[in-house]
Amino acid sequence: MTTAPANLLAVRRLLLDTITSLDPAAVGIVGDPAHRGGYHCGSDRVVSNDYSVVESSRDRTGLTLYASGLDVGTFSVRVGGVTHNLRTFSTWCVAQCQAGAPDTRDIREIIYSPDGKVVRRWDRLGKRSSGDDSHLWHTHFSFFRDAIKAGRDLTSLFRRYLISIGLIQAPKPVEVPVAQDPVAWATTNRTAALLSGAPADYQIDGEKTRRREPNRIAEALARIEAKAEATLAAVKGVDGPGIIARINEVAVAEVQRDAQALAELTGRLDAVADLLGRLESGELTAEQVLTKLRDLLPTGAAPVPGQARE
Repeated sequence: MTTAPANLLAVRRLLLDTITSLDPAAVGIVGDPAHRGGYHCGSDRVVSNDYSVVESSRDRTGLTLYASGLDVGTFSVRVGGVTHNLRTFSTWCVAQCQAGAPDTRDIREIIYSPDGKVVRRWDRLGKRSSGDDSHLWHTHFSFFRDAIKAGRDLTSLFRRYLISIGLIQAPKPVEVPVAQDPVAWATTNRTAALLSGAPADYQIDGEKTRRREPNRIAEALARIEAKAEATLAAVKGVDGPGIIARINEVAVAEVQRDAQALAELTGRLDAVADLLGRLESGELTAEQVLTKLRDLLPTGAAPVPGQARE
């Protein structure tokens, strides 16, 4: 049965938790039961020569029972004397795609209206340029199916938009003092380096993260320290700033990998928590929850409320 994946559920949660004027029913992922074909459908509902499968190898290799489309309905929010709505949101997202922003690489298309009068379509593959009139009042995002299958974090673009209009604050950078003694820097400041090296779109609360994943963080710190020591031995005689630059390079690479793993794990934990909450409320039976957990744990997905339209 077509199911909503955890990474699109995370985008939906972010938008609904932040934009209070956005109706939950207007943010959909899975198409209604009659919906056939397109990115709101999984493998059980695609049709012959479905464009959401055949036009890209990323979609063909990533086809699963997960839907990979997101609809966002009308909203209006005023921040600092400026009004933001579905039109400005849509054009901002399209501009980011056109500019090649790294966090748009998994978006295949956006069908939207810049003014509520005409419908436009940005297509990364350059194959399509139109959409039906329902997109005058909702914007459709298609994500490549391989990104959905891999469980990649898709919230970054939407978080950047919310930061850009002032609805949420950007994470504060952690300042790491530059020590004259590179050995002292590597041993006493490695935790600060770990936090400051995290991607801007992934906000890490140090204590919370260590409680959630103590083994992973400890392993990351050990790898960073070991590589720092190896680097110092290899570049003996080089000036301090050069050594520090090399340590920074190693630390950031390690942290980015571990931050991605933590983001994926967090998405899975959120989906499990959702299932347990539905069990406690009586919405699902224990047998239904166990069945969904068997599907969820290998790939990190869970059902979504709300219906999608395109």
